[in-house]
Formats: sequence, C-alpha cells, structure tokens
Amino acid sequence: MKQAIHLKNIIDPTARAAYFFAAPALLAIFIFFFLPIAAAFLISFTDFDIYSLGDISKARFVGFKNYWHLLNNALFWKSLKNTLYFALVGGPLSIATSLSAALMLNSKLIKFKSIFRLAFFTPVVTTLVAVAVVWRFIYHPRFGLMNYFLGFFGINAIDWLGNPHWAMPALIILAVWKNFGYNMIIFIAGLQNIPEELYEASHIDGASKWQQFWNVTLPLLAPTTLFVSIITAIGYFQFFAEPYVMTQGGPLNSTLSVVLLMYQEGFRWWRMGYSASIAFILFTIILVVTLIQLKLQKSNAI
Repeated sequence: MKQAIHLKNIIDPTARAAYFFAAPALLAIFIFFFLPIAAAFLISFTDFDIYSLGDISKARFVGFKNYWHLLNNALFWKSLKNTLYFALVGGPLSIATSLSAALMLNSKLIKFKSIFRLAFFTPVVTTLVAVAVVWRFIYHPRFGLMNYFLGFFGINAIDWLGNPHWAMPALIILAVWKNFGYNMIIFIAGLQNIPEELYEASHIDGASKWQQFWNVTLPLLAPTTLFVSIITAIGYFQFFAEPYVMTQGGPLNSTLSVVLLMYQEGFRWWRMGYSASIAFILFTIILVVTLIQLKLQKSNAI
C-alpha cells in the first residue's frame, strides 16, 4: 500500500508536467481546429451568406434545408460522380506508380538513386500554378508534346482539356505525375524495413522475383500500403487544385469536383451555409471510405 502511494506521488507530478507542456498545443488545436469545425457545422443549418458576414443576426436557421437541396441538386451528383471517377481511377494508379518507382529505386541494380529520388520528388514540392503552365503546353491540341508523341502511332490530335471525354483523364495523368513521389518515399521506407534474409531464404527455396514480390514484399508492405491508400484516398477525394487551375470545372462540368463546387457556392455565390453542407457531406463520404479500407485490411489480416 505504501509503495503504491509512493509510486502515485512520483507519477502525478510527471503527468501534471506533461499536461502543462501539452496544454498550449492542445489549446491551439481546440481554438483553430475544433471550434471552426463546430462553427461550420452550425452554419450548414443556416442560410449564412455575404450579408451575415457583417451582421450575424441576418443568418436564419433553416434546419436540413441545405442538405435536402444539395441531395436534389443534379450538379452536386455530377460533381460527386467526377470526384469518384478521379479517386477510383487516379488513386490506385498513383499508388501503383509510387510502388513501381519505389521498387525500382530500392533495387541494387539502379545507380545514382539520390538523383532519381530528387527528380521524382520534385513535382510534389513544385507549385501547381507553375506545373499547370507546363502541362497546358503539353496538352496543347496543335503544338503539345502529348499529341506530338501520339502522332508517331498514327493517332489524331486530341483536345485534352477541351473535350469532355478526355479532360478528366488528362487531369488524372497530371495528378499522378505530380503526387506519386510523396508515396514513393513512404514505400521506399517500408521496403527498407523488410529483412534481406527473407529474400535470401526465398531465393534458396527457388522462388522467382515475382513470387518474392507476391509472397514476401506485398504482405510485409501491408501496413505501409494501408497508410498510403488512406492518405491517397483522402487527398484525391479533395480534388480541387487541378480543375481550378486547369479547367475551372469544364468543359461542360466534366471536371467539376465536390470541393470545387463547394468553393464556387461559398466564394463565388456567397452561399456559405449551403457550401458548409457540401463540406460535411464530403467529410461523411471520406469517413465511410476510410472505415471501409480499415475494415478490409483487418479482414485480410485475419
């Protein structure tokens, strides 16, 4: 009993010191993160607009009216379809590209790995506005490098950003090129944590390179792949910068995303209550997708 009391006297000052040093950070998170989220959630049940910015009393409580109008808005469903298309096609493609690059740079056959890592990671830290200038030239229907390359195979020129059928694939290619380097670094870290002895043992047992990849690399990369899949899905569902800079959601709303629609409703038409409801619908979708990914990972682990 005396020993327990003595341990309590030792732990309590340590715990109090930990709370004391963590308090400023927790307070900042509460003020600048949780309070704005709570305020946005309340705003989503009002008709908050530009007039309410000067006088909060002009905002009226409308209940679920914003959500009801949103679910009956054909433009929202169009934007959601575009976002799902971008996430379900671009996400796996980005992960596959990242893993392929990581496997290549982790190979002993590749020299000057640091140069390749720098080259592959540079697009991640390059501003999208600068990238857009380059890719607009690449996608130019008459003088672009993409159509010039396709011309060698006898394929006619494509209006990449002006054709509703090709605008989204063009943005997916741009997004994969710009973002795969970040996940590549994470995959390289995961690959370097796999013991080399496992590959040596599987090689002695006669396993091919493909069998080593399928039975050694992929299972041991599962936690890394889960993390990369979640952050990629969250990032791709927040599809905004590419259409905003490259196409403004066109042509014919073929690249209009949920976040771009939210931006237009909130900062072009100043329907902030309606815009906030879009944000929380998207939050719910991302949460559901993340929970499904975690569930599938647990079921595969079992």
